[in-house]
Amino acid sequence: MNHFINVLKKYAVFSGRSSRAEYWYFVLVNVIIGLILGYLVTSSGSAGLAFIPMIYNLALLVPSIAVGVRRMHDVNKSGWFVLVPFYNLYLAVTEGTHGPNEYGSDPYGNEDLNQLVEN
Repeated sequence: MNHFINVLKKYAVFSGRSSRAEYWYFVLVNVIIGLILGYLVTSSGSAGLAFIPMIYNLALLVPSIAVGVRRMHDVNKSGWFVLVPFYNLYLAVTEGTHGPNEYGSDPYGNEDLNQLVEN
């Protein structure tokens, strides 16, 4: 849940990097909340409440794209790779670059470890 909140705090930040944990916990919590909202709307039987999941999805559209772009940056790829079907899923599960890359510092803070390996 902490990763979900962190992504929301960086609402429209497309620069930097996101770890696999941050990305996938955001996706997991987002799917769970979406399923719960969908269940509540369908079980209520009221068609007037159908706008609630749509508003939720619309509110999380920008953070979802932003965390996806930052995840692509973590594997040292351009954020535009989010638009490439199937390959973006492969990149999302791939381990990120150790140490800093052109998009920012390591989200796990492994800069010192990377310098020790080089020496």
